[in-house]
Amino acid sequence: IDTAAALAGVDLTLMGRDFDAWNERGRLLVQTQDRLLDLPAPSLPGDHQFANAGLAVAALLALADPRIDEAAMSAGIAGTVWPARFQRLTAGPLAGKASAAGADLWLDGGHNPHAGQAVARALGDLAARDGRPVALISGLLANKDATGFFSPFASLKAQVFTVTFEGHAAASAAQTAAAAELAGLRAHACDSVEDALAKALALTPTPHVLICGSLYLAGEVLAMSPETWPT
Repeated sequence: IDTAAALAGVDLTLMGRDFDAWNERGRLLVQTQDRLLDLPAPSLPGDHQFANAGLAVAALLALADPRIDEAAMSAGIAGTVWPARFQRLTAGPLAGKASAAGADLWLDGGHNPHAGQAVARALGDLAARDGRPVALISGLLANKDATGFFSPFASLKAQVFTVTFEGHAAASAAQTAAAAELAGLRAHACDSVEDALAKALALTPTPHVLICGSLYLAGEVLAMSPETWPT
């Protein structure tokens, strides 16, 4: 990135060098070279969203648009809605089954090792609050580093229930299960998302359930639950 910026003759602003962002007592603090901004916490769940929001703030400051003041930044950070970004599913048939079993159901479209790290941390934070286990319902494209994606979940001892989604060179449920097992996880190939959810909800204690691994899979899940989309 340094080389590309130099060749293009543009300034490069780096987190950790030119600015930083962190969670301090549930507030987003962004420190630049000449100011400190105290902003609300991101509406999107997960501690990694503090860094993401801080990066967005740095970009807005670089724009230097007088219409985008701290109040506008605060409203944007606190009001962001982004389906399939560690999204709690609270409506629709899948969420209804999870709720009836005493489980919480989440959806994330992350599909690479970096996303796996961020989502595993967020899921781990949930599990740490009540000591309940975690279960993944996962499907990935065949060309993704599935083992790399699953590796961060090994420390959570997550059980994985794999599925195949429609088209777009999806890996088979068996292929995804094999990749999860290479990452040190117990994995079970399932016939469908509904089948995977039923198997996950049969675990004891009732787990935190995360559907993850592909935006295509996330799209199929959201199509099952149109009530989940923001209005």
